[in-house]
Amino acid sequence: MPTDVTVLLGDPALPDRSKPGGGFTPDDFFQVDKLKQALAEITDRNFVFINDHGSLIGTLMERPPEFVLNFCDTGFRNEARHELHVPALLEMLGIPYSGSGPVALGLCYDKALVRAVADAHGVPVAREVFLRPGDSLPDFVYPAFIKPNRGDGSVGITEASLVHDAREANAYLARLRDELPGADVLLQEFLSGTEYGMGIVGNSGDGFTVLPVLEVDYDALDPDLPRLLSYGSKVDPDSPYWNDVRFREAGLDEPAKAQMKSWCVQLFDRLQLRDYARFDFRADAGGRLKLMEVNPNPAWCWDGKLVHMGALTGLSHGGVLRLILEAAEKRCFGNS
Repeated sequence: MPTDVTVLLGDPALPDRSKPGGGFTPDDFFQVDKLKQALAEITDRNFVFINDHGSLIGTLMERPPEFVLNFCDTGFRNEARHELHVPALLEMLGIPYSGSGPVALGLCYDKALVRAVADAHGVPVAREVFLRPGDSLPDFVYPAFIKPNRGDGSVGITEASLVHDAREANAYLARLRDELPGADVLLQEFLSGTEYGMGIVGNSGDGFTVLPVLEVDYDALDPDLPRLLSYGSKVDPDSPYWNDVRFREAGLDEPAKAQMKSWCVQLFDRLQLRDYARFDFRADAGGRLKLMEVNPNPAWCWDGKLVHMGALTGLSHGGVLRLILEAAEKRCFGNS
């Protein structure tokens, strides 16, 4: 088992269109500092950090790491659609790494494809219409939810994503097409019930650690605001979604948790996920759970959902990261 671990991250020197202001924010630098502190808890490994994407290919070729902890969730050169390029590069160079491969990242980047796979395997999903650039709004039952088909970090999701009639839907569709030219868009049934997340760590051949199911707590949010995790909840410290949305352990009964786990493990295998992933569900007005999306590279940050899940079992930030690291090392190197 390697003792030297190279951690790949996004490049703070490059633009990042997914962030406010188009580049890394003070919170991004704070998150990296917290990551380094958490990894320092893992005292039997030596961690080296790489975030210079301009020299990344040359660095990896000249000094191939023993093992890479791939936390580059920004994508190569901070392009979200190039997230799969990082593991593809590592595979071409024969460098073992943590997390899902390029095929899985590519599949999960397309939310409509994930929905189709889930539906084909009997996992309940929301009603949905896929809209290409230029497509007109179809007849639909409102309220509805509009979001980009591709993207990470809730880009393109705001309070106005919840629409109550065709007029509001057309207005937000036009706004998205102006802000994200050429983007495919999803018009979905709005699931008005409780929102949940399930995180699993491991691999099919080695077994899974299922973290406690997390529930999104909107109780402190202004009741006039839609109950959804907007872009502001991820990036804007002045947003009520950043300040007033919390997480807590889900109040689901054991049969519901077991059913959710069964769906997640099935999709983990079918989508070719590896080492860890997060699955987001939400209940409809009748209480029926439906899959929202699958995240094959969920945030490693100290206040991310996975770390909240781990805390419910007494795991620290570093403890959650160790689980991920050990699952990846076992897959890559066996029990050596």
